[in-house]
Amino acid sequence: MYQIIFSDVDGTLLNSSHVVTPKTKEAIQNLEVPFVIVSARSPSGIYPILKDNDLHCAIIAYSGALILDEDGQVLFHQGIQKSKAQEIIDFIEPLDCSWCAYSMDEWIVKDKNDPRIINEENIVKAYAMQGNIDDFKDDQINKILCICNQSQTNIIEKKLKEKFPQYAIVKSSNILIEIMHQGINKATAIERLCDIWHIDINSTLAFGDNYNDYEMLKACGKGILMGNAPDDLKKVFDDITLDNDHDGIYEALKSK
Repeated sequence: MYQIIFSDVDGTLLNSSHVVTPKTKEAIQNLEVPFVIVSARSPSGIYPILKDNDLHCAIIAYSGALILDEDGQVLFHQGIQKSKAQEIIDFIEPLDCSWCAYSMDEWIVKDKNDPRIINEENIVKAYAMQGNIDDFKDDQINKILCICNQSQTNIIEKKLKEKFPQYAIVKSSNILIEIMHQGINKATAIERLCDIWHIDINSTLAFGDNYNDYEMLKACGKGILMGNAPDDLKKVFDDITLDNDHDGIYEALKSK
């Protein structure tokens, strides 16, 4: 019925221990159609998941700013110019958050000893480089990430959107805010990949759990929300599976 299946990573493909459950792994490996990971993570934060679960597939990284095929070849790449990214960093600096910047597969932070950065490294199983925007090899910054004090996330998100309405700014968890080039989101990336592979978007299925998955779930032929999603998203979607700790993807695919 579906020609391709897309899945978010954190809170969706991975459980709360940041691993793929055996049943979910089995369901994906038994698919007869392409499976594509769609994540706000960098490639180096996605590839360990593929390796650990014997998966060989295309990936959409940085919420759509970078698309790589199953062999790691770049299909699409768009970012914010360094000078503009620096303006965003300068605005973020006084706020109660830690910033990360990403370009292709480079990850730069201000302070590698920041506990929030160390925690992020442990989650994604990748390592940042301490430095600044000028240290990037490429002139385009695919994503800027704010790791916030939870009590300040909504406030920081509001300030960023007011100051920089020209960028795509979205909250991806209760402590994370993503900043990308205008028009970048998971939905536009899926549409772009479907065009490249000549797949009808109405024949697509997607799984997601958070606000940065909203457009993707709405754009696909069928969008399935995880049971661990925020309550306000559950009011918007009819198709809701079990949570990521109870094989939500497996249970949904079992009935397809």
